[in-house]
Amino acid sequence: MGSTLLFAQKVEDGKKFLYYEKYKSAKDALESVLSANPNNIDAVYWLGQTLLSQTPKDSVGAKNLYQKLLQQNGSAPLVLAGIGQIELMEGKVNDARQRFEMAVNLTKGKDIDVLNAIARANINTKLGDPNYAIEKLNQATQVKGFKDPETYLLMGDAYRKLINGGEAVQAYNKAFQLDNKLAAAKHKIAKVYLTQNNPDFFLPAFEEAIAADPAYAPTYFELFYYWYNRDVNKAAPYLDKFAANTDAGPEVEYLKTDFTYAKGDFAGAKTKAEQLIQQYGEKVKPRMYKMVAYVNDTLGDIAGARKAMDTYFAKADQDDIVPADYVELANIDTKTPGSELNAFTNLQKAVALDTVIDNKVKYINTAAALAKKLGNRKEEARWLGIAYNLKPDPSQTDLYNWGQAHYQAGDYQTADSIYCGIYQSKYPDQIYGYLWCARSKQAQDDSVNTGGLAVDAYKLLAEKATQIDSVKFKSQIVSSYFYLVQYYNDIKKDRETAIDYLDKILSVDPGNATALKFKDILEKAGKPASQPKPRTGSSSAAGGSGAKSSSGK
Repeated sequence: MGSTLLFAQKVEDGKKFLYYEKYKSAKDALESVLSANPNNIDAVYWLGQTLLSQTPKDSVGAKNLYQKLLQQNGSAPLVLAGIGQIELMEGKVNDARQRFEMAVNLTKGKDIDVLNAIARANINTKLGDPNYAIEKLNQATQVKGFKDPETYLLMGDAYRKLINGGEAVQAYNKAFQLDNKLAAAKHKIAKVYLTQNNPDFFLPAFEEAIAADPAYAPTYFELFYYWYNRDVNKAAPYLDKFAANTDAGPEVEYLKTDFTYAKGDFAGAKTKAEQLIQQYGEKVKPRMYKMVAYVNDTLGDIAGARKAMDTYFAKADQDDIVPADYVELANIDTKTPGSELNAFTNLQKAVALDTVIDNKVKYINTAAALAKKLGNRKEEARWLGIAYNLKPDPSQTDLYNWGQAHYQAGDYQTADSIYCGIYQSKYPDQIYGYLWCARSKQAQDDSVNTGGLAVDAYKLLAEKATQIDSVKFKSQIVSSYFYLVQYYNDIKKDRETAIDYLDKILSVDPGNATALKFKDILEKAGKPASQPKPRTGSSSAAGGSGAKSSSGK
């Protein structure tokens, strides 16, 4: 009996370390239990969970652990739930469900730990079913004597997987009501608000987690990470607290290296990263190569940055690669002669990988700016179009810049469709849609040597400029009328209409010298030519004719 209690206590130690995300300590404690009793089902299950929670995950180790015990005890419900989790990770959804139901049947649905384990498996795997998890967790709450806060923690996690923040927060609050020292409940509430980018709620919730349990390291990490790129002075004490409450080892050293970079000590960060690479060899986290790449880039060693970044991508687990990695690779591309076009490919990868719209737009705008810098206005226009259509509420400036990129690229038809269609429709009281609609149509006219395509657009431009602000947009009114003067005189050969538009110019700008000059020319050109006067000594017929003509009789 005493031996069993000793093992149980050590299993609880392992679970507690896992709760605090002290994976090395959890692993050591649980392995200690198993060294004395290899068939301790609880220890086997929780050691497997530790291997699946650490970074990187050791799914092979967890699978071997679970399978070994099931070979000896095929009816261990907790481990059946564990192997079901592995099967979900392997895509064997039906097999996993059978394992879960077998575990439920063996315990008659009355074992809260087993129901929690089934839920945990479905929450922590991509192919897991959060609704099924919630079903089992609700079943757990109906077990006589229920008072397990972890059930509600898991329920909150399941609702988060369903992107139901409201229900998640309610579940986490229920967990905290059962145990007011449960920092994880407040921590997870903060994480809900963090995904909503609401610091007024998530920062106080994180502080409440610390108040509930000052030893809860995950919250110190989140606060350190939040302030990391905002205020290094505020970030520093959280890093110190995290280091004091977590397992010593390379992870803490990696964070300290990152922080050295954040403080602006680039040479120091590079030295630390290279020391860790040397110290841990093949076991070093690939992100240290990324750190070397960032420092080299910052210090102007682009070749060194490229080499380190290539090594990072070669060694990093695909799941650990983040959008910013592709952005940095694109940044290196832009500084490497001959590799500039590769930047677009890497920025596209960042866009595809990121799930935050604002971040996607930021990467797209970076690509558009690069295209403009390279003089590739068609590529700039393409990226700006992607950004415009991606934004939930694009601005007038976004639309204008998109149209301008197409205009500057010589793609006048698309510029026409943007300005004459979208812009005028969305902003009918703004001049720019009418102005660039007319110019886009005129550019199309000029490119194919035809005339008249822009006539209606310039008439509308003059009309709208007059309505919106005839003083402010006087030059647009005048230029519109000059276009129409030229069209009617040169193309239509309609001198009278051309003169009418010159009069319109003079009504707006009475002293316009060009309009006065051309009106005079057109009016003179329109008068009938006068008859020559008769010469002295003309023939009588001619003289008579001439006399009659001159006398007007």
